Amino acid sequence: MTGGEVAGILVAVFWAILVSFLAVALARLAQTLKATTKLVADVTEQAVPLLADASATVRSAQTQLDRVDAIATDVQEVTSNASALSTTVASTFGGPLVKVAAFGYGVRRAVAGRKGGATGDSQRMPRKTPRRTVIVGRAVPAARRGKRNDRNARD
Repeated sequence: MTGGEVAGILVAVFWAILVSFLAVALARLAQTLKATTKLVADVTEQAVPLLADASATVRSAQTQLDRVDAIATDVQEVTSNASALSTTVASTFGGPLVKVAAFGYGVRRAVAGRKGGATGDSQRMPRKTPRRTVIVGRAVPAARRGKRNDRNARD
């Protein structure tokens, strides 16, 4: 055997080993592709019902949101109506009620002023001292109006 023949045999053996490695690699690649295909098919079988359920849930949520939107619109309308009613009541009864309260306060002050006593609003009106009559160097209190005025008369 010559050197060329040995080199040819080596190349043939190398190619045979290379082809066997490639055959094993291709066989494993085929198995991987089969497993991947099966996995994708299983995922598709499970994903389609899940997507259908998700779609139904989204439609249901949209229906509920439409209802909530309608309720919110109604609440806003009721709120604006209540505000308008409040404004109307305040403008209709507010002015006259203030006038009646002021009139009552004025009458109360006038009656208290006629009696000469305090109105009970000691913070707003200063307390009047009762009138005294002087008789020969002696102070005599005015007519008795109750214990409060008797105490003030003695002071």
